[in-house]
Parts: sequence; structure tokens; C-alpha cells
Amino acid sequence: MKKLALIAILAFVGFNSALAQKAAKMEFKSETLDYGEIKKGSDGVRVFEFTNTGDIDLVITNVTSSCGCTIPKKPDGPVKPGESGKIEVKYDTRRVGPIRKTVTVYSNAEEPTKALKIKGRVIDAEAAKTDDGDTDTK
Repeated sequence: MKKLALIAILAFVGFNSALAQKAAKMEFKSETLDYGEIKKGSDGVRVFEFTNTGDIDLVITNVTSSCGCTIPKKPDGPVKPGESGKIEVKYDTRRVGPIRKTVTVYSNAEEPTKALKIKGRVIDAEAAKTDDGDTDTK
């Protein structure tokens, strides 16, 4: 009887440790979004694409940005193993100058906190036209 109880306990512990090893895993196509040079006021929406390469559903609990000029949007529900998802990022292109921001993803993945980068430069096309050496002399 003691051997049977010992076998049952070992089987239970082994089963639980096997479940504990399963995890979600995010693999991004790219961890950096490069806007390049974009004109002031143009469409600032870009997308980080990822795949859940883990064994269980991936749940993204929150996505934040390093400033208010960048608005990230997380997927609505869990992403099943083998499926892909998107994190949408909208940058305020009314701000002229360099783009160097971080988007942080919080999830139940093996790596629970993931930092993604966006970069580029917003240029003022109207200002560039007036600064091209065209001088008025009256």
C-alpha cells in the first residue's frame, strides 16, 4: 500500500512539473520599427507582428509607451500557440524631429516584459521648401 501511495505522489509531482514547464513565447518579426523619414502630419500607424511559438495561450496584459506621443494597442484576446498577433502603434507625426521611443509589452510569456523600439524622423515638408536656398531680395 505504501508503494502505491508513493507511486501516486511521484506521478502527481511529475505531472505538475511537466505543466509548469509549458509557457507562451513571443517571437517578433522585428523588435524595431523604422519609420524612416516621414512628413509632418502623415499616417503614424505601424504594426509590430509576432507569433506565439510557445505551448500555451499568450495573454498580453498591457502595452505602454515611453511618452504620450506614442499610443500602443494590444491584441483583444489571447493568441493561441502557433498563431500570430499584432501590436499597433500610432505615433503623433505632428511633432517634427527624431523619433526614439520604447514600447513595453507585458504578458504571460517566458520573457514577461519585452521592450520594443520605434525610430525615425518627422520632417516638415513646408519648412524644407522655404529653406531650400530660395531667397527673396526686394
